[in-house]
Amino acid sequence: MEENTQKIGTLYICGTPIGNMEDITLRVIRVLGEVDIIASEDTRRTVKILEKYNIKTPLTSYHKYSGRGKAEQIICWLKSGKNIALVSDAGMPGISDPGEELIALCIEEELPLIAVPGPSSLTTAIVLSGLSCDTFVFEGFLPRDGKSRRKRLRDLKNETRTIVFYLSPHRACDDLKDILAIWGDRNLFFGRELTKKFEECWRGKTSLLIDFLKDREIIGEITLVVEGYSGKEEVYAVSEEEIKKHMRISYSEGLYGKEAIKKVASVTGVSKNEIYKVYLSIKETLVSSEE
Repeated sequence: MEENTQKIGTLYICGTPIGNMEDITLRVIRVLGEVDIIASEDTRRTVKILEKYNIKTPLTSYHKYSGRGKAEQIICWLKSGKNIALVSDAGMPGISDPGEELIALCIEEELPLIAVPGPSSLTTAIVLSGLSCDTFVFEGFLPRDGKSRRKRLRDLKNETRTIVFYLSPHRACDDLKDILAIWGDRNLFFGRELTKKFEECWRGKTSLLIDFLKDREIIGEITLVVEGYSGKEEVYAVSEEEIKKHMRISYSEGLYGKEAIKKVASVTGVSKNEIYKVYLSIKETLVSSEE
């Protein structure tokens, strides 16, 4: 353990594996075994690490639902002289997880902090992407709400640095369709389950990735790396025939008129006004098929 001559405890910010258990560092193993308590975002995952390396340190849960009270309890333990290790469910604590609040509170209370570096899907994806690593910006998760998400993407449209996102598997396709509609057809890297047994790496254009994912069940952790704005937008043009095809599919699924137009707009990224024009040209055919 690093020498601590202070009467108060230290919070150790420990990076843990993002998938492959062998990626843990010797220093993290030592620290986890020497602290008084481990504050864990997901105790079920942390227990597996402790069991593998025969670590007996007590666990306490600390996650996004813990509330301010739990953070304050940890602060009290530190002030009483206990050394505490903070671990997230995977990777470095504080990056898109609740550790950020606890770290900020420790700084506010002038309590000692020591980072014990470890794996991160952010840096892993960047180096695997083949895109520029000289400068990049990390955006975490895009907003859940479609309107807020599209506004954020419009704000980032002219960002020239490489951009990194975390994607939820349930919203990945919606995020990608909005990226295509607002940013154009850029080069990107899609990393799923990085360092794990079923790691999947995909490189290419946004439109091709959407096509690759459209009929798949997406599971696992996803990191998306997108090239920055190059000064010109590579427009992805959806053909009129493709819009007609999606309109017919919507009608076959029982979606008519405005509902069908809304669905096709969501799928293709084309504006509702443009889709409406195509809809008018085939409306009679659609209505007859409905009957």
